[in-house]
Amino acid sequence: MNKITQTYLRFPLARRIEHWMMMLSFTVLGLTGLPQRFPDAGLSQAILGALGGIEGLRTIHHTAAIVMMFGTAWHILVMGYSVFVLRDKMSMLPTLQDAKDAIQALLYNIGLAKTYPQMGRYTFEEKMEYWAFVWGAVVMGITGFMMWNPITATRYLPGEFVPAAKAAHGNEAVLAVLAIIIWHMYGVHIKRFNKAMFTGRMTEEEMLHEHPLELADIKAGITDRRPDAATLRKRKMIYYPIAAVLTLGMLAGIFGFINAEETAITTVAPITESAPQDPGTTP
Repeated sequence: MNKITQTYLRFPLARRIEHWMMMLSFTVLGLTGLPQRFPDAGLSQAILGALGGIEGLRTIHHTAAIVMMFGTAWHILVMGYSVFVLRDKMSMLPTLQDAKDAIQALLYNIGLAKTYPQMGRYTFEEKMEYWAFVWGAVVMGITGFMMWNPITATRYLPGEFVPAAKAAHGNEAVLAVLAIIIWHMYGVHIKRFNKAMFTGRMTEEEMLHEHPLELADIKAGITDRRPDAATLRKRKMIYYPIAAVLTLGMLAGIFGFINAEETAITTVAPITESAPQDPGTTP
């Protein structure tokens, strides 16, 4: 008789949908952004041709950016509900223990430590990747706004900030794509294939290997202690109005990001004929 494998819920459906929305928008941003960063590359030319030229590429890039902005806004609201209403631990915040775990992991990998560090809900690698994404989103958002709305940007900043923003935007994009391809792909799909974002669950063996401290808390019954119904209602009555105001503010910010001005930079067709010379001038 087959043994039934115990599994534990790691990510509910809503969190998995959020992850896939961010992943798909990030992928589209990379595929449409890097050809603008390296326009002379053969692959860039192929992508440009397939997507209808630079204007089509920019339209798709901007659309993916809008999707990511909505995804970020949703993530903020969900995290607010989790922390304020449900009183979930802010387990993604870095701690001193993460630094100790990173040092021990390094020593283990080079053979100077006998055991690999035991970690809880999120490992130090996952926290580093999460906060790197947050940092990248902030940088890309600020520089993206300056490139999308250069006239508005130069009302408050020197004109040199726009080309500087373009350079920072492109370089951060390269760094982000390389981090996903090298760090995330190896850590999640190659070293040990993690199916949690597909199924939402992890087996006991996977939990024991990746998150032994969280598994111990689950078995001890000290996780997912939800407040009683009356307490939840009181907290929701406080949080929902705050969330509504925050939502309106974020929607206004996204609308302003998109519609601050008519795009000042348009694609100009190349000049194929030389301008007529003045008859009174000599060549």
